[in-house]
Formats: sequence, structure tokens, C-alpha cells
Amino acid sequence: DKLQSILELLPEHDLPEDLKSKHCKRCVVIGSGGILHGSELGHLLNQFDIVIRLNDAPVQGYTDHVGNKTTIRMTYPEGAPLSEHEYHPASLFVAVLFKSVDFNWLRAMIKNETL
Repeated sequence: DKLQSILELLPEHDLPEDLKSKHCKRCVVIGSGGILHGSELGHLLNQFDIVIRLNDAPVQGYTDHVGNKTTIRMTYPEGAPLSEHEYHPASLFVAVLFKSVDFNWLRAMIKNETL
């Protein structure tokens, strides 16, 4: 019921056209651990068609190692950027909701309420 009431608040949206039209041939998922530090794989990671980044791991200052391309950013609500300026306009933000408080967070975001 909680999920249904939240979904009714959302306008219907589809994927952005640039994502919908992509035929994902090569995708990479980049986690937030430090395993890539020192790898100098950034140029290689940027060559993937879709770059999915998990959580809010920093990119700036580490682009030689982790690249700078982000197609999709996935995170739990507690890891979501706090400022609208931290959401990259060319990437899709995906909130991963699974706890009851996550749905409360989404409702507050939609209604522009404090939580």
C-alpha cells in the first residue's frame, strides 16, 4: 500500500531517449571501493557504452583511475547527494529502495518535505 501510494504521486516517466535508444553492447559497473585507485584504467572505463556507478564514490580527482563517464548512478537514499548541484545532468540517478524508511524518504522528496 505504501509503495502504491508513492507511485501514484509520481508522474509517469520513461527512460531518457538517449538511454532508450542505446543498444548496450558493453557495460561496466563501478563500485565505491578503492580497488581501482592506482590502476590508471580511467581511459578504458570511459570507452564503455554504459557506465553504472554505485553509491556516491568520488570521481573528481580520481579520473585517471576511475574515468569520468557516468551514465547511471545507483545508490540507497542515505547515499544520495544532498545538493541538486551534485546530480550530473547527463546521467540518470536511480534510488535503490528496499527499507521502509527508504519509501518515507521518497515520499518526502516528491512532496518537497523535510524528513
